[in-house]
Amino acid sequence: MQAWQVHENGEPSEVMRLSEVEPPTPGEGQVLVKVRAANVNFPDALLCRGQYQVRPPLPFTPGVEICGETEDGRRVIANPALPYGGFAEYALADAAALLPAPDSLDDAEAAALHIGYQTGWFGLHRRAGLQAGEALLVHAAAGGVGSAAVQLGKAAGATVIGVVGGADKASVARELGCDIVIDRRAEDVVTAVKEATGGRGADVIYDPVGGAAYAQSAKVVAFEGRIVVVGFASGSIPSPALNHALVKNYSILGLHWGLYNTKNPKLVQHCHEQLTELAARGAIRPLVSERVPLGGAAAAVQRVADGVTTGRVAVVLENGAAA
Repeated sequence: MQAWQVHENGEPSEVMRLSEVEPPTPGEGQVLVKVRAANVNFPDALLCRGQYQVRPPLPFTPGVEICGETEDGRRVIANPALPYGGFAEYALADAAALLPAPDSLDDAEAAALHIGYQTGWFGLHRRAGLQAGEALLVHAAAGGVGSAAVQLGKAAGATVIGVVGGADKASVARELGCDIVIDRRAEDVVTAVKEATGGRGADVIYDPVGGAAYAQSAKVVAFEGRIVVVGFASGSIPSPALNHALVKNYSILGLHWGLYNTKNPKLVQHCHEQLTELAARGAIRPLVSERVPLGGAAAAVQRVADGVTTGRVAVVLENGAAA
């Protein structure tokens, strides 16, 4: 089979190589899955760089989120078991963690439903307790993680303020349903958020960026507001001033979604049921901005790493081979 492999750490476009390899052999509790589509995530770039919290042995195949087909013909969503990731014709997955792919979504959309939307659901509902009528601020609102949070926020009845970088991404954020869009390259984010909320600030802030975005969040979070720390796509990990959280009476909430797979997997299943229902009635639908064949995976991962994409980029395979 064909599979992208990383033999040394570095930038995705430089270290990912498309190779002819033997299909992986399932271990205990694992199944072989024919990949129909693999969604590109920022962690794929971190894996290539050797900067992710999980460091699989070299060589490995990146690709942490797929829609595939089991040997008994089930269409499923899975997080592949590294080092046999999703940028390949076949991947391995834990049998107990397979989720049914929603009939309302195509393969690329289904592949993109899992990590970003689960993270958004857990962050907004489980951690922050987002309520209808509250103001939700989403950083990087046109990106893969942010776009999921925007849709989930709208589905929950929140007023969604999206922060983006550039006019093109602003247009995407509006199409996603943001009530207010702030272009951080053309506007002062803090001033714009305060104007949009009548000086009150945002009740919930969803931050997959870190760095300057977090500093802005601390300035615009409302009384009893909640800042959900999801990741650090900017590459800068902030050091919050806890005295500031005390004085302004807000919460800083960390979210590592992957922990729920081991700490409380039943919640992951429950979340998937909620997401499937939302997708079935059209309340959410992954924004797949690009569909590329298997041969374009390395370039796609690099574009996501460089922050030049909107929504999701999916590697789409056909009949178990490169499209």
